[in-house]
Amino acid sequence: MSFMDIVNTILPLFLILGLLFLALVMIRKYSFSINRKKTNLLKIEVMNNHLILPKKYLSVVRVEDKIFLLGISEGNVTLLKEYDYKPTDENETNPGDFKQTFKDLLKQNLGLR
Repeated sequence: MSFMDIVNTILPLFLILGLLFLALVMIRKYSFSINRKKTNLLKIEVMNNHLILPKKYLSVVRVEDKIFLLGISEGNVTLLKEYDYKPTDENETNPGDFKQTFKDLLKQNLGLR
């Protein structure tokens, strides 16, 4: 077996591995971008879940300006009560505006901009 035979077997292997890596990067970039974006088009927030029995819950869900009390079991979801939501604080209207990431807090405490 000569040196050229070894090169001729290893070169296609690296080429195929490179193409697989490129495909993985493209899939990660374009396929899962929906989860990374912070779109709140539906404005649904699960405020609290409370276990009553095994596989039976009471759940409080906020959708836009309504709060729903839901009974959730293994087979169905039942609307128990509906309330109007009236925020009392400015912080409750847009809670995402005031959250800082770990990176932002680290920059702030280290004096970096």
